[in-house]
Amino acid sequence: MTSRGDAGAARPRPLARAATATAAVTATPAHPLVPRDDKTSVTKRLNRIEGQVRGIGRMIDEDRYCIDVLTQVSAVQSALDALALQLLEHHLHGCVQHAVKSGRGDHAIAEALEVIRKFAR
Repeated sequence: MTSRGDAGAARPRPLARAATATAAVTATPAHPLVPRDDKTSVTKRLNRIEGQVRGIGRMIDEDRYCIDVLTQVSAVQSALDALALQLLEHHLHGCVQHAVKSGRGDHAIAEALEVIRKFAR
C-alpha cells in the first residue's frame, strides 16, 4: 500500500507533460490550421493501416512464410503511399493555395516540393 506522499510524488511528472502539451496546443502554430473535411476517412484509413501493421507482427510471431509477410509489408507501403497522396492533395488545395493567395506562396511551394522529393526517393 502506498502512502499519500508516494502518490503525490508520482503526480508531478504527468502534470508537467500535460502542461507542456497544453502550451503547445495554445501556442500560435507556425502554419495555419486547415480543417479537414475528410478527417473521418483519413482516420479510418489510418486505423486500417495500423491493423495491417499489427497483422504483420502476428505473422512474424507465428513464423509465417516470408513471402506472405513481405506481401503484407508491400500492402502497407502501398496504403501509406495512398494516404500520403491524399494528405498532399489536401495540403496543396488548402495550405499552399491559401499561402499563394496571401502572397506567401514561394515558401509553401518550396516546402511542398521538399516533401514530394522525399517520396520520390
